Amino acid sequence: MNNLTRRHFLKAAGVAGLLGASHQLFPGWKPSIALASGQGVSAPRDILVNIFLRGGMDGLSAVVPYGEGGQYYNVRPTIAVPAPDSKIRSAVDLDGFFGLHPALAPLAPIYQQKDLAIVHASGLVHETRSHFDAQHFIEFGIPGDKTTPTGWIGRHLSSTSQSSDSDFRVVGVGDFMPDSLRGPVTPLALRSIADFSLQGRADILPDMQKMLKSLYTASGPADPLSQQSKMVFEAIATMERLAAHPYKPAHGAQYPEDDEGEGFGLAMRQVAQLIKADIGLEVVSLDFGGWDTHEAQGTMDGYLNENLDVLGRGLNALYTDLGDIMARVIIVVMSEFGRTIDENGSQGTDHGHGNAMFLLGGGVRGGQVYGRWPTLAPEARDDADDLAITTDYRHVLAEMLKRRLDSPAISTIFPNFTPKPLNIFESR
Repeated sequence: MNNLTRRHFLKAAGVAGLLGASHQLFPGWKPSIALASGQGVSAPRDILVNIFLRGGMDGLSAVVPYGEGGQYYNVRPTIAVPAPDSKIRSAVDLDGFFGLHPALAPLAPIYQQKDLAIVHASGLVHETRSHFDAQHFIEFGIPGDKTTPTGWIGRHLSSTSQSSDSDFRVVGVGDFMPDSLRGPVTPLALRSIADFSLQGRADILPDMQKMLKSLYTASGPADPLSQQSKMVFEAIATMERLAAHPYKPAHGAQYPEDDEGEGFGLAMRQVAQLIKADIGLEVVSLDFGGWDTHEAQGTMDGYLNENLDVLGRGLNALYTDLGDIMARVIIVVMSEFGRTIDENGSQGTDHGHGNAMFLLGGGVRGGQVYGRWPTLAPEARDDADDLAITTDYRHVLAEMLKRRLDSPAISTIFPNFTPKPLNIFESR
């Protein structure tokens, strides 16, 4: 370390335009870091919590069109969710036609309080059934385009003035950075608040920290790289302060255990902690994987049931924990596509099209299932076996961006697209 120069440090860390750290230098380092400098401050806007369900969630099991009768039950003989019935475990009625999967029952009170809205038969208007392509098109916000380098959230952030000068403007929680965040305003990657620190051997760590700060003149930075390094050390200090005190959820909120649903409960706890810390957060994005249910779907007593259970409890816990803060938080939950209407020969479902989006928050006109329902009748299906899409997902996001996040450039965020008002969101 005594002979470490700025050039050697950059080479070892693999940094090009951002400051990170290598496992060779810092064996306990978890996140990669890239922080925006932030100029210009405007009034605080809503905080967006973007949750992506990777793998293609079965929206016809999550939000059950039990009112379709045989059009639904006859083609799903072993995996259908029973219609609302007080005597058996069954769908939780929403409006006399749709019902929530019983594992999503924790969302029912939020729906009844009109803070949860559902957009059914929604999704990506594109013919692809590829996970990779569908996720790419949704996250980059331009169906069919594979050349645009920025994601829809990234373009939103670059076109919107900052509401604070915080280094925590945008955070990605998880093992990798979602493509939707790609853009000029680079995000902070966070796997765990507790692990967000400069780690190493206890006997040399103080000297290593001092040396790194001196390499980048962090106390009084003059050049851009030194300014970025100063932000890194400030970010580490902030996260260490958060980690110093065990987080206690409020209002009796109970998050799923850390080993359930790919750590979704832990991710949601950390989202709540970041929001409550009031550190200038504008966007936080996270993933919940494992929704590809080709075989042994387990709608009522297996794999899908378990995932929906974790999703429902996690969303309820975040909503409960934040309390009045939810008035300025918007939660968007979506997946790359839905599943086929018909059950396959392996008691599962294959890649489909139309799906359900969940929208939670104080700015949501909830207590309603939005979207024109196309029915499951054979003549109304898309490509013979799929739920038709009647609401392009970009209509939902565009309205949310304009009415809740003060976005001035919808045509830049979603080029060559004309959004239609859905009146799902109240204007801020």
